[in-house]
Amino acid sequence: MRTVITLIYVVFFLISSFPAAGIQWLISPKDRHRRDLMMLHYVQWGFRCVEKLSGSHVTVKGLENVPTDRPVLYISNHQSFYDIVVTYSRLPGLTGFISKQSVFKVPILGYLMKRLFCLGIDRADLRSGLKVILDAIEEVKQGISIFIYPEGTRSKDGKVHSFHAGSFKVATKSGCPVVPVAVTGTRDILEYHFPNIKKSEVTLTFGKPIETKDMSRDEQKELPKRVQAEIIRMQG
Repeated sequence: MRTVITLIYVVFFLISSFPAAGIQWLISPKDRHRRDLMMLHYVQWGFRCVEKLSGSHVTVKGLENVPTDRPVLYISNHQSFYDIVVTYSRLPGLTGFISKQSVFKVPILGYLMKRLFCLGIDRADLRSGLKVILDAIEEVKQGISIFIYPEGTRSKDGKVHSFHAGSFKVATKSGCPVVPVAVTGTRDILEYHFPNIKKSEVTLTFGKPIETKDMSRDEQKELPKRVQAEIIRMQG
């Protein structure tokens, strides 16, 4: 029953996003930034509802570590579809996720993702990967934070696997800090018994920002391993 109710809600939420966008435009037709923030809060509210429908309890730690006066690069482990649900609803500012290109083909969802600065990547196309990184760097320069799962896909065993070094160029080329993010418990919501949704105890931890602006080349090379180790440590 929980799964059916959640699916019905998600469909309703997606359909209602178009009139919501229209209302936002009527409220602030000349202020794109304000409309972006309204859409952010609308989607965050929607994700919180999906989280509640799962029956899960989320403990958030270290949110005060996230800078609110400048964009950052969030680097997180990836366990479940629900990682985005529990994480995005708590981010303090405009943030674009880097996701696989196929997700953007989902009706309405693709529109919302583009509306909120998300970028699609074709993992089989090296040129696509490079372009996405360059686009992400430009978004950071425009004040938009970027969220990446540098393992490339969801972990099938729950462990934190090696990070793709290219993801970190978003930070080292723009000079923004890296914020490690550790998620535990989301696999218990969906992945272990797909397509059924079960309640779970989830912990979401934001680490202290790692400054990249004055990093040496050697420090940049070690950054992926450093952040991976920090995320593993934060998982406890």
